[in-house]
Parts: sequence; C-alpha cells; structure tokens
Amino acid sequence: MSEKKIILPDSVIFPERNKANHNDELLLVNKRLAQQIEERKKRAAELIIANTELAFQNKEKEKRAAELVIANAELAYQNQEKEDRAAELVIANTELAYQNKEKQKRADELSIANSELLFQNKEKEKRAAELVIANAELAYQNQEKEDRAAELVIANKELTFQNKEKEKRAAELVIANTELAYQNKEKQKRADELSIANSELLYQNKEKEKRAAELVIANAELAYQNQEKEDRAAELVIANKELTFQNKEKEKRAAELVIANTELAYQNKEKEKRAAELLIANAELTFQNNEKEKRAAELILANNELEAFTYISSHHLQEPLRKIQVFSDRISTDEHHNLTDKGRYYFERIEVAAFHMQALINDLLTYSRTSVTEKKFENLNLNTIINKVQEDLKEEIIAKKAIIEIFGDCNAFIIPSQFQQLVYNLLSNSLKFSKKAEIPHIVIKSFYTKPKTKKLQSTNYCHITISDNGIGFDSQFESRVFEMFQQLNNKADYKGTGIGLAIVKKIVENHNGIITATGKLDHGAKFDIYIPVV
Repeated sequence: MSEKKIILPDSVIFPERNKANHNDELLLVNKRLAQQIEERKKRAAELIIANTELAFQNKEKEKRAAELVIANAELAYQNQEKEDRAAELVIANTELAYQNKEKQKRADELSIANSELLFQNKEKEKRAAELVIANAELAYQNQEKEDRAAELVIANKELTFQNKEKEKRAAELVIANTELAYQNKEKQKRADELSIANSELLYQNKEKEKRAAELVIANAELAYQNQEKEDRAAELVIANKELTFQNKEKEKRAAELVIANTELAYQNKEKEKRAAELLIANAELTFQNNEKEKRAAELILANNELEAFTYISSHHLQEPLRKIQVFSDRISTDEHHNLTDKGRYYFERIEVAAFHMQALINDLLTYSRTSVTEKKFENLNLNTIINKVQEDLKEEIIAKKAIIEIFGDCNAFIIPSQFQQLVYNLLSNSLKFSKKAEIPHIVIKSFYTKPKTKKLQSTNYCHITISDNGIGFDSQFESRVFEMFQQLNNKADYKGTGIGLAIVKKIVENHNGIITATGKLDHGAKFDIYIPVV
C-alpha cells in the first residue's frame, strides 16, 4: 500500500464509533417514524378519496333513483296519453260512423236524384217524340197547303181559259158561273181550313216554344243536378281522403304508442341494467377497498422488512466489516514487516475484498433508500445539480484530464438528493469506463421536448442525454445494463458492484420518467433520460 493509516487507541475510537452508531440509529428511527407518519397521511388521504368516491356513488344512486322516479312519472304520463289517444280514437270512430251515415244519406239522395233525372229524361224523350210527330204533322199540313195553292194556280189558269171560252161558250156561262160559285165556296172552305190550319200551326209553334223552354229549364236543372252530384262526389272524395288521413294518423299514433311502449320497456331494462351495474360496482368497490386494505397491510409488512433489511445492512453487516478493516489496519501497521510476501499478497486481497464489500453495502443502502426516503420535489435547474456533481468528482476529472461539455438549460420538478445521485453515478461510470489511451470526453445535453414514445404521457419533458467516448458495451445488452449486479466488463480492470445503473433507473422511475441506454463496443455509451417538467 502506498500510504499507511494512523490508528488511534481503542479507548478513543470505540466510544466515538458507538456515538456515531447511536446517531445513525437515531436518524434511522426518526426516518422510520417520519415514514410511518407519511404512510398514515397517505392512508388518511386514500380513506378520504374512498369516502369521496363512496359519497359520489351515493349521489349517483340518488340521481338514478331520481331518474327512476322521473321515468315512472313519464310512464304514467305516457299511459295517460295513451288513454287520451284511445278516447280520441273512440271520438274519431264515432265521428267516422256519423260521417258514414251522412255519406249514406247523401248517396240515397243522389240515388233519388238520379231516379228523378231518369224520369225527367224519359219525359223529355216523350216530349221530343211528340215534338217530332208535331213537326211531321206540320210538314204534312204545309205540303197540303202547297198542294192546294198549286190547285189554286191551276184553277186560275182554268178560269182564264174559261173566260176565253166564255165568248165561245156563252151558253155554258151560266154553268160556268154556277160552277165558279161552287168553286168559290170550295175555295172559301179551303181558305177557312187554311186559316184554321195556320192557327193550329201557330198554337203548335207556341207549344214547341214552351216545350223548348221547358227543355232548357230541364237541361239547366239536369246540369245543376249533375253539378250537385259532382260536388257531392268531390265532397265524398274529400271525406274519403280525410278518413284515410285520419286512419293513417291513427296508425301513426298507434305506431308511436308501440314505439313509446318499446322505448319505455327499453328504458326500464336499461334502468334494471344500471341498477345491476350499480350493485356490481358497489360489490367491486367493496372488493377493491378490501384489496387496498390487503395491499396496504402487505405494503406495511414489505416496508417493515425493508427497514429491517436496511437496519441489518447498515449495522449488523457493517459492524463486522468495520472490525475487519480496523484489525486489517493494525496488522498492516504493526505486523506488516513480519509477513511473508505471500502473506502480504493475501492480506492485500483481504483488504480489497473488504473495500468491495463496503462499496456493495453502501450501494445496496443507496438503492433501498431511493424507495423509502421521502419524495420532496423541487423546481430546480438541472445544470446546478450537474455542477455540484462535477465538484464532487473534481479529483477524478483532473486525474483523467476529462473534458465535460454541458449544453442546454432545463428546469424540472426533481428530488434534489436523488437526482444528484443519478448524475453522480452516470458521470462516475463514464470516467470509470473510459479508454486508457484516450482523454475522456463527456457531453451532457438537456432540452425540452414533446414525447416521442407511447411510454410517455402527453405532456412536456426535459430530455437529458449523457454520452461519452469510452469503451461502451455490446448493443445486445442494452436491456440488461439496468439490472442488479450486471457487470458487462472485466472485474479486474473495472471495479464495481453492478448496482449503480439499477439505482439510476430506480431514481428515474421515482420521477415518473424513463431511461434508455445505447452503446457500441469501443464507441462509447449514451443514456437518454426523460423527466416530466411538471
């Protein structure tokens, strides 16, 4: 060994160590008490949340009961509406029956009017036949008058011939005069007959005009009756349409009533389903509360076991280790010259193993404290933490002439002590696993970003990258570097416990973030950390 340690007498060392142990125990007891108080607060908060959720469920039950009351009222209203519609349907049927009776009356009246019209048509046909006969008789009388006029012309011609013959037949004059007188009488008779025939013809013409006027009146009445029939037929069509419309309305209302009943039945089923779901939810809530209590009890036991492990690690394991180191120092100081070379080699191996054991216990304690220590988040600048870590590693940085570059400037809600441990572990790893023939070059970047992976929630993150030019690691081990006791390099060349990166991952998880590692042999390693900003 390069330097020998100065060992104080036992009378000075052990009381001080006992005081230190007592102080450590007191600190642990205080921490344990603070943790228990915090756990009680958490449980009280969980109980408040559970009571709030139960009150909310009770309100939901009351709301659903109120909805059920409203639904029943609506059902009663719908039933009343059904009765009203049924009453309206009865009234509509009565009105329809009355309209059918009116239609029947109008149809009977129409039938009577049609019969009367047929009778009047027959009368008109009779009068038309009589008019045809009268016209034929009038034509016959006119023909008789023409025949008599022709006879008169012939008689005049004959009279002229007779006058001429008078001179010749003087003797025949008396006979001719007598015959002429007789003929004049006949003419007078025929003239009287002709006057009578003209009077009769005038009378028949007047009768024809009367019958024509009656025929016009009858035609007008027939047209009026036809118009009335058409009007009644139109009214009948309108009544039929109205009846059809009313029937359709009734069918619609009946369909609406069926739909309303179906909907009401569906609502009742939904209410029953909701009631069943509410029962299931209550049962599930009770089960979850029981599970929470069980898990709380399990968590208490786990925390007690972890505290016991921490106590044992910090006291019962370290006490014999400290004695080994103390006696090793005494042997190295007092008996070093009496040891053989082989003995000195073995003794040095014992010291190295004891140092490794001390580092391993310290790392285990650090890992356990990341879970049980109180998580007090503060809004801090990350570069402030990085600068403090650089001060702690100043000697190693100077010894290796390392170059550390810092880019970016992020603020985030972090646990200061834990985040300092995280940066310390990553920087010390980069310094430890640097190439012997190359100056370590470490680049630290921090900047705000949006999540680019499904593992991150939809919020803003501070993205921190720590990359180096060290020996790196095989890319197939990227998912294993954060496991406990994972050492991917030769233990003789690079000393370590294999817990440092596990502590880093645990701290990142305490911050609700994620961390990934990428590397390549002889080309360095890179760690990407995402920490929520709020």
